[in-house]
Amino acid sequence: MKELTKYYRDKDILFKEIENISPKQLGSRKKIEIFTATSIKKEFYAIYIVESKSRFIRKNAQDLLELHSKLIDFVEHNFKKKELLISSPLCSKAKKFLEDENWSVKVDFM
Repeated sequence: MKELTKYYRDKDILFKEIENISPKQLGSRKKIEIFTATSIKKEFYAIYIVESKSRFIRKNAQDLLELHSKLIDFVEHNFKKKELLISSPLCSKAKKFLEDENWSVKVDFM
C-alpha cells in the first residue's frame, strides 16, 4: 500500500481513505490486489493491481469487468474512477477494450 500512495502522491492525488478488499470477499480466486479509495476531492477510486509474468489478454480484461461488477455490489457504490495498475505485458486489444469501458490503464507499475 505504501507504493500505491507514493505512486498517486507523485501524480498530486491524495487519498483520505484507502481500503483493501480481498478477492475472496468477492468470491474470486484471482491473484489481484483490490483497493477502494476516496480522494480529498471526493472522487471515488477502484484500483486493481495485477502482478504476473504472463501477458494480460482480452479474456483477463473481461474477467476484470466481472470482478468490478461484484465489487460494486459488495460495497454498494459505483466508482467514478476505475484504474488498472499492471506490471506484466499487456495485449493491445485488452488495453483498448478497457479504455473503451472508461478504465485508466497504467503499465509498468512499481
